[in-house]
Amino acid sequence: MSQKKKKGTKEIEEAELIPIKNKYPDRDYRIDIELPEFTCLCPVTGYPDFAVINVHYIPDKYVVELKSLKLYINKFRNQGMYHEATVNKIMDDIVEKIDPRWIKVVGDFNRRGNVKTIVTAEHTQKNYQKEE
Repeated sequence: MSQKKKKGTKEIEEAELIPIKNKYPDRDYRIDIELPEFTCLCPVTGYPDFAVINVHYIPDKYVVELKSLKLYINKFRNQGMYHEATVNKIMDDIVEKIDPRWIKVVGDFNRRGNVKTIVTAEHTQKNYQKEE
């Protein structure tokens, strides 16, 4: 007897980042998103890794729809990935979908075996000058 997949499991498996038209493309403004319940698996041991993922970006023509981001992030829970690969993939996938003027993704991973890892990846559109 086959088990029917639950709604949430199916939504997570099918999740894709959804771009939404930016209503203020002529203005620089920053969006900060915290994803405090991130999990993935260690590719060596299979043990779970837990992190807070922070996404900071200045949108251009599009912003990322938040529910799609939440579901996309949950796709990582069964994937074996190193911390560095995880953070860079998240950033690359967001850049591919919405091409923000500037983006920074920070993965703040919980301690495991007395090791604390924070990974930061950053990308800026060609010819864009971010004001500090």
